[in-house]
Amino acid sequence: MVDTMASLRALFRSPRRATTASPLAAGPLPADDEVLLDAPDERLAPALVAAGRGEYEPAAGLLAGTREAAEWEERDRYVHRLALFARSRAEWLDLWAVAAPHDPDLLLVQSQLAVDHAWDSPARAELLRPLSPLITAAARGDDRDPVPWRIALDHARGTNAGHKYFEELWEAAVRRAPHHSGCHVAALRYLATYWHGSHRECFDFADLAAQDAPPDSLVQALPARAAFGYLTDGCGPEVPRARLDAAADRAIALSARFPAADPWPAEVRNQLMYLLVRLERREAARAQLHLIGPYVTSFPWDRLSDDPLGHFLGLRDHLLAGTEPPPEAGPVPSPRAPVRPRAEHGGHATADDH
Repeated sequence: MVDTMASLRALFRSPRRATTASPLAAGPLPADDEVLLDAPDERLAPALVAAGRGEYEPAAGLLAGTREAAEWEERDRYVHRLALFARSRAEWLDLWAVAAPHDPDLLLVQSQLAVDHAWDSPARAELLRPLSPLITAAARGDDRDPVPWRIALDHARGTNAGHKYFEELWEAAVRRAPHHSGCHVAALRYLATYWHGSHRECFDFADLAAQDAPPDSLVQALPARAAFGYLTDGCGPEVPRARLDAAADRAIALSARFPAADPWPAEVRNQLMYLLVRLERREAARAQLHLIGPYVTSFPWDRLSDDPLGHFLGLRDHLLAGTEPPPEAGPVPSPRAPVRPRAEHGGHATADDH
C-alpha cells in the first residue's frame, strides 16, 4: 500500500486553495411526479432520442464534438450513458459499427459497453481480460483523451491487476488530464478494492487530489466519495468525524458553485445529501434538496435500494417533515461521536461496486 500511495501522491505536488462560493438561493422543490432519475442534459437527450429510432449519427456527432473540444468530463459522462442505452437498444450501435468500424468514438462506446456487460457476470475477470485490445484501440484514437484510460483503470480493477500495472495506467491517465474526475474515482475504487478496509489511505488520496484540483473541478467531491465508501463498507478502522465533516464541507463548497437544479453537479449533490443525512446535518441536507431540484441520480441511492427514485423521495419526505429517516439511510450519529461504518442492506454497497 505504501508504494502505491507514494506513487499516487507524487502526482499532486502543487496544491491550490479553493475559495468558498456564496450560498445559492434555494428554489421551490418540485412535486414527486416532476422528479427525474438520471435525466440526460440538453446535449445528450437528442442523441438518445435518435438512438431510440436506430440512428447513430447524433451520438457520433456528440462524441466527436467532445473529443475535438477536449471536453473530457462531458465525454466520459456521455460514453457511460450511451453504453447504458446500448445494453437494451443496440441497433444504432451496430449500424455505426458497420458504417465506421474504426471510429474512435465508436470504439470508446464499445469498450464501455463490453466492460459493463462483463462486470455483471460471476466470471467477471475471465470475461474482462480479452477486452484489452478493444480498449487499447480506443485509446489510440486520440492521444489526448483520458476516457479510454479511465475504462482501462476499471478494467484493471475488474481483472484484479497488480498495483504496478495499475500505477502505469494511472500515470498515463493523469498525463492526459490531471484533474479528470472519472479517472480519480476509478483510482479510489481500486484502492478501496485492492486494500479492502483501507479507508484512511483512501481519504489521503482523495484529499490530496482535491487540494490540487481547481475549485470548480468535480474532483473536489472525491473526499465525499471516500466518505461514502467508508460509511457503507462495514470494515476497517474508524475515520475521525472531523474528516467526514471536512469532506462534506468541501463538497458543499463545490455544489454552491453551480446553479440550482443543474444536471451537471446532480450526482455530487445526491451523494452529498446522503452524507449529510448520515452526519445528522439536516439543515445542510435540506439545502442540497433545493439545489438538486428535479435531478435525482442513481448513485448513491441504487447502492441502498432497488428503487433509487423511491428511496430518494422517501428520504426527502422525512427531511422536509423533520422526522427520522428510514433505516436504509443508515444510523445517524451524534455530531460529537465518530461515525461507525456499516454494510448497507441487500448487499448494494460493496468495495468493488462498478
